[in-house]
Amino acid sequence: MFPQAVTIAGSDSGGGAGIQADIKTFQERRVFGMSAITAITAQNTLGVHAIHPVPIDILATQLDVLNDDFKITAVKTGMLVDEAHILTVVDKLQHFNWGKLIVDPVMIAKGGASLVSPEAIHTIRTKLLPLASIITPNIPEAEALAEMNIDTTVDIQKAAEHIQSLGVQTVIIKGGHSADNEASNDYILDGATSYWLKTARIDTSQTHGTGCTFSACITAELAKGATTEHAIRTAKDFISDAIQYPLNIGNGHGPTNHWAYGKERKI
Repeated sequence: MFPQAVTIAGSDSGGGAGIQADIKTFQERRVFGMSAITAITAQNTLGVHAIHPVPIDILATQLDVLNDDFKITAVKTGMLVDEAHILTVVDKLQHFNWGKLIVDPVMIAKGGASLVSPEAIHTIRTKLLPLASIITPNIPEAEALAEMNIDTTVDIQKAAEHIQSLGVQTVIIKGGHSADNEASNDYILDGATSYWLKTARIDTSQTHGTGCTFSACITAELAKGATTEHAIRTAKDFISDAIQYPLNIGNGHGPTNHWAYGKERKI
């Protein structure tokens, strides 16, 4: 039976992020992808122009019917909109046997604006993270979750420890928002083990959907039964290739290239 994974996230009409990026990534990694949509967005590479949350009962029904019919072995969350949507997802995941949960805490926009309320962030910290196997915040999101400023590599390590204490097993703090102009280094705290994944920074604006794609690749690998470290390292290579070989689509922050990894590595 083919491995099956679910993304619970918002829809990106531009196709570069959200559930569209997740399902493209699942497909590239030979995993059958499904989705439960939390919000419909009108967006392109130039920005988000409108957001329409999906009614709570529709979100709940999407999750129920997936559970009734599929054998899901991994699930990821992305944009969860607000406290009510988060609590609905938490309630369902507590009753489903969907394998490992990967949380991409979509909370901070590229420009720094908050995408969720303080109440929603609190709910993520106290209700969702205790269910999660892995969380993949960027630095601004890690600051919000750990309730501290991050200015140094020591701060990154301290923030990871604080986030882990909320109940999640593995914390990955991504380095894309760091002040390092030469490298984009991710810090991984996996149980009591920690390490850095280091890559050269690529000077490009073709980065829309990087966080979604990275976490989706981790989800796909875990759905296939990979170890946590193997899944993370594969996802790091996958997103690095997706950025390095751009499609140059759109007039703003263009999407990453979801088929670059298989094409360039002949996988």
